[in-house]
Formats: sequence, C-alpha cells, structure tokens
Amino acid sequence: MSLGQPSKYRPTKPEVAVFVSGVTSMGLEILAGRIIAPQFGSSIYTWGSIITVFLAALSLGYWQGGRQAETASNRRMTWILLGTAAYVGIVVYGSDQLLLSASMMPLPTRYASLPAVLILFGPPTYLLGFISPYSAELSQKTGIGEASGHVYALGTIGSIVGAGVTTYLLIPTLGIDMIGLLFGLVLVATAFALTLPTLSPRPAVASVVIALLLVVAAGVGPVTFDHRGDVVYQTQTAYQELEVIDNGDVRTLYLDGARHSAMDLDDPDRHVFEYTRYFHIPMLMVDDPEEVENVLFIGGGGYTGPKDFERKYNASVDVVELDPAVTRAAKEYFRLEESKNLTTQTEDGRVFLQNTDEKYDLIVLDAYQKDQVPIHLTQLGFMELAENHLTQDGVFLANVIAAPSGTGSEFYRAQYKTIDEAFGSTYSFRTSNWDSVQNIEVVATKDETNFTEAELAERNERRDLGIDLNDEVDAYMDEPATDDVPVLTEDHAPVDSLQASTVGQKYVIEQTEGEQKAEPASSVAASPYPATLARTAPTFEIPGSPGLNSTLP
Repeated sequence: MSLGQPSKYRPTKPEVAVFVSGVTSMGLEILAGRIIAPQFGSSIYTWGSIITVFLAALSLGYWQGGRQAETASNRRMTWILLGTAAYVGIVVYGSDQLLLSASMMPLPTRYASLPAVLILFGPPTYLLGFISPYSAELSQKTGIGEASGHVYALGTIGSIVGAGVTTYLLIPTLGIDMIGLLFGLVLVATAFALTLPTLSPRPAVASVVIALLLVVAAGVGPVTFDHRGDVVYQTQTAYQELEVIDNGDVRTLYLDGARHSAMDLDDPDRHVFEYTRYFHIPMLMVDDPEEVENVLFIGGGGYTGPKDFERKYNASVDVVELDPAVTRAAKEYFRLEESKNLTTQTEDGRVFLQNTDEKYDLIVLDAYQKDQVPIHLTQLGFMELAENHLTQDGVFLANVIAAPSGTGSEFYRAQYKTIDEAFGSTYSFRTSNWDSVQNIEVVATKDETNFTEAELAERNERRDLGIDLNDEVDAYMDEPATDDVPVLTEDHAPVDSLQASTVGQKYVIEQTEGEQKAEPASSVAASPYPATLARTAPTFEIPGSPGLNSTLP
C-alpha cells in the first residue's frame, strides 16, 4: 500500500464482536458504580467489590470460552450477545429491588455490596468473557500468538472507548436506565449483524424481542415504589446522582441517595434540618460578629447555610461547589440567587484555597456524606491550608458524619484529632442525643481559646444573631479520646476503614418543626427524645436503604 492510500482493512465479524464486548464490559463497570452507590456508598470497599466481580466473571468467561473454543461460531456469539443484552434489561428494570434484597443479607459492612454486584453484573460479564476466546479461534491470523494478541488489542481498545464514552459523555448526559438501554441495544445490533447477510429466523426474532424488552424495561423504570415522595427532578451529573424530591411541604436534595439539604416550601427561611443551625456557632466564638466580613462555604448542596448567612449578617459569602449541576439545582429548586454578597465558584475546595489569597473570618466545610467523604478534604494538609486562610480571629467548622462515641465514632475522633493538630483550639457539638451516626459539628479557632459551655451560653444571650443557639450550645461535647486513631495525613488517611463501622448504623438527622414558643415542662418531659432537642423530630435513614426513612412521632 503506497503512502496516502486509504486503508483497505475491514474488521471481521468476530473482531467487531470482541470490540463491542470490550466497550460494553467496561461501560457496565463504570455504570455499576452509579447503580450501587445510592444503596451502599462509593467507598473503596464498594469499588473493590465491583472490580473484583468484573475481573472474576471475565476470567471465568475466558476460561470457559477457551475450553469450548473449538465449537466457536458467529451463531454462538450471536446468542451470547443476545443473552447478555437480555440480562442488561433485568438490570435496568429490577436493579432497585435486587439492591434492596441484597442489602438485607447479614454480612459485615465491608462486604455488604458484594452480593448486589455479583447478582447484577456477574452473569452478563461472564457471558462477555466468552467472546474473546471465540474470536481468537475464529481469527484469520495465522499464528496463535498473533491471533490472541490481535484479540487482546481489540478488546482493550473497546474497553478504553467504553470507559471514556461512559465517563465523559453518557453519564453526564443520560440517566442510568437510558445508558443501560443503549448498551443493550448495541449488543442486540451486534448480534443481529453477526447473522448477516444470511438472516436466520430465530436469532432475528430473538433480537427484535429482546430489543422491545429493553425499551419496555427502560420506559417502565424500576419496580420499587419510592417512599420518599414525588420526584421533582432527577439527573446523573459527572459526580453523582442528583434528585429533588417533594414530601408534603418539604423539598429535599438527595445526592447518591443521601439527603443533603431540605427546604420548607411554605417557610423557605426555616432550618428543616437541625444541623444547619449549628453553622452559626462560630459567631459566638469571634470577638465581634459584626466584624465578620468574609465567609467561605466549601460544599453548597441546597445552599441552606450560605443563604442564611447572607440574610442574617453583613458579610460577603463565597461558596465553592465542585458539581455545577448542584448549583443549578439550587437556583432552580431551592431559591438560590447570586448577588454581590453571595457568589458561587465551581471548583474543588482544596484547589480553590491553594489558588486564592483571600482571608476569611469563617470557613465552613460541608462536603462530607455518610458513606462518601472526599479524602483530600480530611487530611492535615488541607486543615493547615484552611487555617492559613483564616484571619487572626477566624473560625473553622467541619460538618462530620459519624457516631459521637463507641462503635462508629472512629472517623469523628480521627477528624477531630487532625483538626486539633492544625488549629489553636477545637470543640465539638452533637446534633442529636441519640447515640447513632449523626452530624457532628467540629469547630476550631485559629488562636488558642478556652470557651466553656457556660461562656458560649452567655454570649448567646448577649448577642443578637437573629437565631437562638441555646439548644445548640447545650450539645457541647467533651474532648473525645483520640489515642487509638491516627492523624489523617496525605501519606496515611484510612478514611474508608475508619468509616466502615458506620455503614450498618442508622443515620439520625434531627428535623425541626419550626420556631415554636416554649412548651410547658410536662409537654417536654413527655417527649420520646431528650428535652434539649424536644422541638425536633429525629429522622432515621434505614441501613442499606438511603431512600427510605422514618420519623419518630
């Protein structure tokens, strides 16, 4: 072939099949993270389960396919691809119910996601493993080494395409069901192409039937009933699944199945979740709240905190939110309006601090989830970076999700120890008197201070902040024991291990009932939860079912 001539290479049918199997297997692996995360989180254990199952299933498929390679034919590959497409339809239609069933298995938390991944993705990945040895057997290459190398290269190229397209194009653009539908239809189309030019009736009919079943599965959606309320908006962003759900008068933002922010549609200024009230505790620790001029929130969510600070204080509020879709949803559904006093930046919080010279009077870190914590925002280097960007009277607050003591408290105690290493003094406040996993507010001052609960209570009485923090101050906790937990550093930050004991525990989110007048002592005493939190109703997230919750009467 002379230079400049177009290539005459035309892939054979087996080569097309192995390329498509690579695209689909890697695409499904990337998609698995999105399907599994709302139920089990996206910790290292979840991703370890996904990678282990996919590699094991592919290996088993390669082995079985190699043993049966002498019977390989385009017709056999057609049925394998159709069988895989049919199972993808099951994943699209029944994933939620299968996830819920798998989550009920009595397994240690580290392995909780393994059965779900195995049931959902083991069979189709196993079937795709047959394609490579079959293609090598049918290859037109003369030598075994050349044939196998050619097949490996095509399969790997397909995997690269599948990973890239799924990550950068499909997930940010389409929902999970539509992506599953697309993969299923690609498999059906490839299977159908393998029968051409001779159109075999049975494979042709099966292709049409499976294609229709895929469309129906994607159109009908999951079979489980959503107990959370009416879905107002749902999308797959580049980082997570985002949902806006209305339950009565309360609108809630869910990220990967976990509640992040809520707004009372009838009273938008009300703190629906108790923990957002604690963001104001640093205003009791500064010398003069009126001198707080610059505030930074790392993590936006529904922007409850930033909006509240803009309303209550004469301060400039900067918000750094990594996911632009979260900010768009806040503007569309949670009444966020940017102004000269409230601005948003789409950037990673650590990168933002590394690139800015701005000093802040208060920095609020609100970027953690129960099962998903950005590790680089937990480490000592980040805490020192935040401390360096505070004014001399500055205060730092981290919204940590863990148990306050005992089993499930390891991450909180390690985070407290890390923050205390970087700042002058450190304090913590529980948001519920239940011993379950909850939001714990860790507050640190740049200077060394020695605030007592009594002194903070006195400041709360004396200062007009526009919010009464008496109950929040009452939640003041003693310094935790930290001898058995590490300082989280860039070299060693075992956040997943520290959080492992919280996975199976109930996550309590105290939910307010509005600003009420003081109730008679008898009424408070009758409350099923502590008097200091009597005006709130704790909401529990059921382990393994982040979309389901229950509120005590």
